Amino acid sequence: MDDPAQITEFGKILLIGVAGILLVLVTLFLGKTLSPRKPTAEKLTTYECGEETMGNAWIQFNPRFYVIALVFLLFDVELLFIFPWATVFGQPELIATDMRWGWFALLEMTLFVGILVIGLVYVWKKGVLEWIKPKPSMPSVAVNIPASAYNRLNNGQYRVRKFNPENGTPTPTKAEPSGTTPKKPAFRPTFRKPGTTPS
Repeated sequence: MDDPAQITEFGKILLIGVAGILLVLVTLFLGKTLSPRKPTAEKLTTYECGEETMGNAWIQFNPRFYVIALVFLLFDVELLFIFPWATVFGQPELIATDMRWGWFALLEMTLFVGILVIGLVYVWKKGVLEWIKPKPSMPSVAVNIPASAYNRLNNGQYRVRKFNPENGTPTPTKAEPSGTTPKKPAFRPTFRKPGTTPS
């Protein structure tokens, strides 16, 4: 490099990295200072991939979303290798040196894409790509209670009284008479020290 004013290749990479960090920091700072802060109960709830959160987290869940995401990521990353392959093997100078390079590159990429297609057919046949939610099924237990009893309970009309805590009658507690001694326990546990024999 004859001109000291020029930047080396590493200097260009450093400038790109510094510009990227500054861009992220400025964007976060602007979002923090300019965005309105009006938290509501709905805004503060947990957001999970567009699904409305309900119930307890300790339940069996369908991992199909994660499997589809992993399959997409696998194929997406693998297909990204096609672009540098096409750039390298599409150079006219490389093809002009030996015509067999073109056939070798075509055979190599056909094998690569063929393996991906076989994997896609495999996960398709396994039913991983089908986005069908499972049908809920009510559990059934064999009991001796006739179904008519359940129907009578479910179809009956019941009057619901309004709850008022002031009208509730507290359960009376038995108070110990004031001159009596408390009862002793029915048995007395005995403890022995380690290493001693029971008497």
